[in-house]
Amino acid sequence: MSEPLPPVAAIRVFEAVCRHMSFTRAGEELGMTQAAVSYQIKVLEDRLGAELFRRRPRRIELTEIGAQLAPRVADAFSTLRDAFDGVRQTGQGTLTILCSSTFAIFWLSERLGSFQLENPGLAVRLIPYARSIEAPGSELTTTETPSADVLITAGRRPKGALRFHELVPCRFTPMLSPGLAESIGGVHTPEDLLKLPIIDPNDTWWTEWFRAAGISDVNLADYPAARMGSQALEAQRAIAGQGVAILTPFFYREALAKGLLIQPFGLECEIDGGWTLSYPESRRNTGKIRTFRDWLLENVSKHLKQVA
Repeated sequence: MSEPLPPVAAIRVFEAVCRHMSFTRAGEELGMTQAAVSYQIKVLEDRLGAELFRRRPRRIELTEIGAQLAPRVADAFSTLRDAFDGVRQTGQGTLTILCSSTFAIFWLSERLGSFQLENPGLAVRLIPYARSIEAPGSELTTTETPSADVLITAGRRPKGALRFHELVPCRFTPMLSPGLAESIGGVHTPEDLLKLPIIDPNDTWWTEWFRAAGISDVNLADYPAARMGSQALEAQRAIAGQGVAILTPFFYREALAKGLLIQPFGLECEIDGGWTLSYPESRRNTGKIRTFRDWLLENVSKHLKQVA
C-alpha cells in the first residue's frame, strides 16, 4: 500500500518556495510568515526523511531530492488548476492579450469579432504593445506584464518560463501609395525608390532589401530620419502618401487589395525574429488560453496560405 501523502498545506508551500526560490516571497504570496513557511517545509522534510533546500547566505537552493520533486509538484498543481478551470462555465472570464501594435491593428483587431462569436462567454481585452521590442537590447519580460494571459510579440522573444508558437515570419519589402508612385511616373526599378521619401531610412531592413535587389552600396544617410517605433505607424504614413515604407506583406493584404498600397516588386527578404504567441508554461492547458491559441494558429495559417 502506498504511503499517505504529506499534508497538502506543506506541499503547497513547497511549490510556492520553488517558484520564488525565497521563503519570504512565498510567504507573502500565501499570506504566511517566514517562520510558518519554514515550519511547513520542515514538516515535509521530516515526512520524506531528507532535506529539500540548502540554506545559503541570502539565498536558498534545491537539494538533489528537492530538484527531483519540484517539477512534478509544479505539474500536479498545474493539473489541479486546469481541472477546476475546466469545470467552470465554458469560456467564463476575460482573456487579456498583450499584442504587438502592428499585429493588433492590421490583423487581430478585425478578426476578434469572429473569435468572440465562437466563444460568447469569453470577454477579450486587447492591449496593443506600444514600446517597440524589435529594437536591439529591448526585451519584454513576464514580470512587466502580470495581467496578460497571452503575449503576441515581434523580434526578440520575451524572457520567462513561457511556451512559444511561431506565428508570422519576418518578411519585408517596400510598399507605397499609388499616388506617390505616380508622382515620379511609376516605380519600375529599385533605383526609382531612391527618388522618393524613405520612411525610417535607418531601418536595417532597407539595407538588406537593397542588397538583395542588387544595390549593395545604397546610402540613405541624407534622408530625414524619423523612427516610428512601430511598423503600423510606418504603414499609415505610407498609405497617406508620405513616403515609401518597408513592410511585412502578411499584414497589408487588405490594403493592397483596396489599392491603398502597392508592392512594386515581388522580392521579399526574410530574417529571424518574426511574430510569436507565448504564455506561461504553467498555464498551457488553461481553457481560455487553449481556446485562443487553437483559433489563432488556425487562422494565421489560413492567412499565410492566402498571401503566399
